[in-house]
Amino acid sequence: MCGIAGSVNYPLTEKNIFSQLLHRGPDEQGSFHHENISFYHSRLSILDISSGKQPMHLNNRYTIVFNGEIFNHQELRTEHGLKGTTNSDTETLLLLYKKLGKDFLHLLDGMFVFAIYDKDTNKIFIARDRAGMKPLYYFYNNNRFVFASELNALREILPLEIDHKNFYQYLRFGTFYKRNTPYKNVKELYAGTYLEIDCNTVEIAETKWWDVHQFYLNKSKDSFEESLSKVDSILHQSVKRRLESSELEVGAFLSGGIDSGLVTSVARQYNPDLKTFTISFGGAYDESHLARLVAEKYHTNHHEIRISFDNLLNDVETILSNYGEPFFDSSAIPSFYVSKAAKEYVSVILNGDGADELFGGYRRYVPFAQYDFFKSNALIRGLSGVTKSILPASHEKKSLYNYFYRLLSFASLKGADIYLSAGVDIFEGYTRHFAQADHDYMDEYLKDFDRINQSGLSGIDKIMNLDFEINLFNDMLVKMDIATMANSQEGRSPFMCKEFLEYIPTLPGSYKVRGKQTKALLRTLAEKYLPSELIHQPKRGFEIPLKKWVNGELKSIIAEYVSSSNPLFENFLEKDFVRKLLDNQIKVPAEKRAKMLWTLFSMEVWYRKVYEATHKKIL
Repeated sequence: MCGIAGSVNYPLTEKNIFSQLLHRGPDEQGSFHHENISFYHSRLSILDISSGKQPMHLNNRYTIVFNGEIFNHQELRTEHGLKGTTNSDTETLLLLYKKLGKDFLHLLDGMFVFAIYDKDTNKIFIARDRAGMKPLYYFYNNNRFVFASELNALREILPLEIDHKNFYQYLRFGTFYKRNTPYKNVKELYAGTYLEIDCNTVEIAETKWWDVHQFYLNKSKDSFEESLSKVDSILHQSVKRRLESSELEVGAFLSGGIDSGLVTSVARQYNPDLKTFTISFGGAYDESHLARLVAEKYHTNHHEIRISFDNLLNDVETILSNYGEPFFDSSAIPSFYVSKAAKEYVSVILNGDGADELFGGYRRYVPFAQYDFFKSNALIRGLSGVTKSILPASHEKKSLYNYFYRLLSFASLKGADIYLSAGVDIFEGYTRHFAQADHDYMDEYLKDFDRINQSGLSGIDKIMNLDFEINLFNDMLVKMDIATMANSQEGRSPFMCKEFLEYIPTLPGSYKVRGKQTKALLRTLAEKYLPSELIHQPKRGFEIPLKKWVNGELKSIIAEYVSSSNPLFENFLEKDFVRKLLDNQIKVPAEKRAKMLWTLFSMEVWYRKVYEATHKKIL
């Protein structure tokens, strides 16, 4: 795993670039310069350690910088008769590009962002993997083009300005929507997309080369039993590839759920000395005892990492600042801690990411499997709204009442608002307190929602399609990439392999949610591999007691940031509303209030510790 950067018509300083990318690649740094073009690479050596140095060249024509791993690259070398001078997947990309051109992207099973410069055409080709597991951001303005693996790297070298209009999206989604960022003229390269840059004119063209929506539209006719057999086979292939594509030891995260449990059970068959890691911090959110059952069943070299959060006050600003943009997902905190602890043992780690979005793991999917709430129905909307209005607010996240209360909440809404309420549900119901925007900040989302809502898919396929394109891309994959790479560690996700991404969306929704049971297909497979105590447990993950934090350990620091002079939120939210929210004077469910305050806190930490601090340094 690595960090990459580059530019056209903009001179960069190696010191500034590598200072921000060193954690992504502490082992080796390199650069390439030709006329108005520069490439930079910071390497975490995992595969072909001795001869995988980058930037890498081929035939004095092609030059590449690459972040990621291609797990089937040896298979592709054999299949296409490719011969190189190294065993590196980086060289495989160059050989494939030379032979097949852009079409080779569809062959790759991996997580990747790479930039290839062709000296003969004087063009740069930049491509990102199907789901967007590896990040890339780029600045484009005034005939200048600059790209980097992280926003903090761009912020270090460019005098970037805040793009205020995008912060309304942040308050609704908890992230910036798809390609948007907190900065003007800076975009994120979207999943399954490539760029072509003409280095003579510095014109760019963007093309979508892969789209999960097309696979939701193309339904498989496989029976449940046939699908179960295929999923078992694909999981074995995917885990095996991700274990073998490394010259370093590969471990596995265990959260106590079936996703990481299945990955571990399969990985143990190929690695008898497998190291596993879970976190333990007591209370209702501690699932370490369930993880221990899997570790004991498969006799893994298990490490239980006890986290007390005693240093949370000292660490929280640094952890949030790593993201380079406001980031609301509070599970980033335990993800960072467990990665940091696991790095003491291994540099490569398997995880269960993507299984919930592909196989139907969230409780909110259950009602959508029974009824398409995205369809307009005034009667259901009216009855839900009246019922909710007379009920007391829910304050316990894991309670059945909370589930019912949230069901009423989104059922009482219309169309596109339903998805936001059923999902992140941060400021839904309180947008009347937003400052008046001078633009339609939801326009991009509404177009995407209408495209999926009008496609003829079932209710469950619609919400899962939306989650893949929005929640997985903007939140889950970002969280794990930054949490691991901040600790110079590589995370690998077997459920995100090419075969799963192109097969699971084609399966009927009934294979994913049956009655009240989520992840039906995976739970059935789990009966073959996991202790029975795990199979029918609700969704697990690195969750934290956010409500307790907001009212306890972090109460003072949150109040300090949110009550500071000239906070950023005043541009988007009524100050009196936020004051009452902070003083707990607004009727709102306790968990929702905690999410609101955490979202504001994360934004203010970014504003003060990242934007203002770097702005002063650049000036």
